[in-house]
Amino acid sequence: MQNKDEVKDFLVSRRARVTPEQVELPGGPGRRVPGLRRAEVAMLAGVSVEYYAKLERGDLIGASDAVLASIADALLLDDAEREHLFDLAREANASPVRKRRTAPQRLARAGMQWALDGFTAGPAFVRNGRMDVIAENQLFRGLYWDMYERQGRPVNLARFTFLQQEQSRAFYPNWDGAADINVGILRAEAGRNPHDAELQSLIGELSTVSEEFRTRWGAHNVRHHGHGNKYFRHPVVGDLHLVYEAMEPMAESGLNFLVYSAEPGSETEESLRLLASWTATKEHEREPSNSATRSAAGQS
Repeated sequence: MQNKDEVKDFLVSRRARVTPEQVELPGGPGRRVPGLRRAEVAMLAGVSVEYYAKLERGDLIGASDAVLASIADALLLDDAEREHLFDLAREANASPVRKRRTAPQRLARAGMQWALDGFTAGPAFVRNGRMDVIAENQLFRGLYWDMYERQGRPVNLARFTFLQQEQSRAFYPNWDGAADINVGILRAEAGRNPHDAELQSLIGELSTVSEEFRTRWGAHNVRHHGHGNKYFRHPVVGDLHLVYEAMEPMAESGLNFLVYSAEPGSETEESLRLLASWTATKEHEREPSNSATRSAAGQS
């Protein structure tokens, strides 16, 4: 999608979401449009109706940070939406040279992998903005065992959610919420890196195959994924209630380091111990050296 179309659809969708009552304006029957009128947004932002209409047509060239902040305030944008608007403006105003951004990484440094392996209390992983899992610890592989059963690396959380729905709907008790999160993260990444060919290919793939994805993509919702609760229904150890914290490595812009943990003394903590044991056993059985050893023993 072109930047102007993205800007237009985003601003129109945000304006339609805000009711007059939310911004202390008179509402009432007879309004032809959902949410606010353009003139009302312009008034709240302190700009002319003509100038706001220009912005909403997708033309952010020359828009100052102060104007963008005023528009964000008028539309009641949250932190993720505000950042997305500024990302769209940076893209609109970027020179051709600046538009050539580095694509999200697909490999993790050795030290990052060691840090993941050293965390044994819960699942932990590193992902990029495309939802590729570029590194993980053993417990994460055990948690997402069905995702790792498929061929192809890196595994991708959005593909698992939308293209493995038999497994993902059983795995996520709140599948709709998980789907919303995946799309919101991808939409935010598309604002930051609109020229990432692999991201555009992923979006095209998911849009072609999944109506659920297409519907959510058209809503233009964006999301930050910093901390919160996660609920899973694992096929082996059952229900898991975890909390997560997400961090961005200082030396690796665009990556997220996520750690899941359980409340001390909880049933989930005990379930994670069972999951760790089960995963270690399953991965040990898969090791080629074990197969070779068993084969040699059978021939002796």
